[in-house]
Amino acid sequence: MIHPHTRTAHVNDQIGQGVFATTFIPKGAMTYVIDPLDIILPPDDPRITDPLTRDTVETYSYIGPDGSRIFSWDNARFVNHSCNPNTISTGYGFEIALRDIMPGEQITDDYGLFNITWNLQCNCGDPKCRKLVTANDPALMCMHWDHAVMQALASFTSVEQPLLQYLDRKTHRALMLYLNTGKGYRSVRSLQYTPGATQPHNGHSITAV
Repeated sequence: MIHPHTRTAHVNDQIGQGVFATTFIPKGAMTYVIDPLDIILPPDDPRITDPLTRDTVETYSYIGPDGSRIFSWDNARFVNHSCNPNTISTGYGFEIALRDIMPGEQITDDYGLFNITWNLQCNCGDPKCRKLVTANDPALMCMHWDHAVMQALASFTSVEQPLLQYLDRKTHRALMLYLNTGKGYRSVRSLQYTPGATQPHNGHSITAV
């Protein structure tokens, strides 16, 4: 589920739709969390490779750490990539605001954490643009991403969290353990899909740039 204080709007003819804040969203706020209405396709689901559905699957889903394809039922599927995003996926199964997001500002995240299987030419236009988003980005960027997540989590308990009710209890306990003790931090590396491994669903949905 996407943060309730958001809406979709046309970005431009190249990118299409995007998601924009309708009110101020503070640093540390959850901006997306998987909820019971999201659709999860196991890795062997034939719709992933079926010519009739393949393009839709590739455009509006992301690969979770267990190899499943995850679709958001709401506008979260229209969140676009940026190499300097204002939100990012965490190892706790939700997206977090990395900085204060102003009303009217586009919500962006980094597709490098979504287990992409091909290189994406980046069109984000940010001065920090990597130009290419690849499957190797987590190995290269994880320390940077974890640092940004930990800084955002420092504000977690001091801001309004309308999506917190959708976080499962086990993950909530693990999150609070880290926030209260500084122990047990879940790195964004836990979002990586390793064939043959069994891991929980975490992360955020994507759309094509």
